[in-house]
Parts: sequence; structure tokens; C-alpha cells
Amino acid sequence: MIAAVVEARRWIGTPYVHQASTLGAGCDCLGLLRGVWRGLYGAEPETPPAYTMDWSEPQGDERLWRAAKRHLLTRPMGQPEAGDVLLFRMRDGAVAKHLGIASEQGFIHSYSGHGVIESALTKPWRRRIAARFAFPKEIQ
Repeated sequence: MIAAVVEARRWIGTPYVHQASTLGAGCDCLGLLRGVWRGLYGAEPETPPAYTMDWSEPQGDERLWRAAKRHLLTRPMGQPEAGDVLLFRMRDGAVAKHLGIASEQGFIHSYSGHGVIESALTKPWRRRIAARFAFPKEIQ
């Protein structure tokens, strides 16, 4: 079993709370990724700035993508593998601002109104994937 998937599944049922990252109490999609990182490596590589629900959209700034590239390994587009970090565009032409962790059954993510869930990676979700990353083997 992939360690990132095991850790992400521990978070299933955690309510959606914007900007939070606390197992069982609340997290958003970035908070889930931050929590999985802490579970795998300990301390987070950086503290994210405060952000709004529409962060980066007015400026068209791919802040989340750049942050992912700083700390994760870029993978080629293609069939997601369990443990991959998936970055999604929620609308055509919008910045990529949703994250999930691929699992054998789909992907695990924190979604407004649902909390942390494991969803099927259906065609509508697949077409929204903007980038694919892997957790580093070791922290530098």
C-alpha cells in the first residue's frame, strides 16, 4: 500500500474547513495535502499564506502550481497512479486550485460541502487534471 494513500485515508470524514489542516476537525484540499505531508515527513516545507476561496483567480496566477513544483516531483500527464498528487482546474481557463491524492479507487480530496472523501476519478474529474506530481522519496 502506498504510504500517501494510507495517510490520506486516515483523513476521510474530516469536515471541510477553509484554510484548516487538522485531522478530524477540519481541512480544505490544501490542508489535506499539508496533513499528509506532515504524516509522511514531519514539518511542512513552508507555511502557506492566508488565501480566499477565489485565491489567484482574479490575477490568473498559478500560485498553487508553483508551490507544488517547489516541493513535489513533476510527473508526466497520463494515467494517475496511487499516491500521485493531482492538481485540478475547476473551470476551463481558470487557475488550477484543487488538489487530491490518487488512490486505487479514484482520489481522496477535501471538497466544500462534503469534507474529506474518496471519489471515483470519473471522466469529468479526469478532464480537469492540470498537473500530476509525486511526493519526494526523501526530503532535502
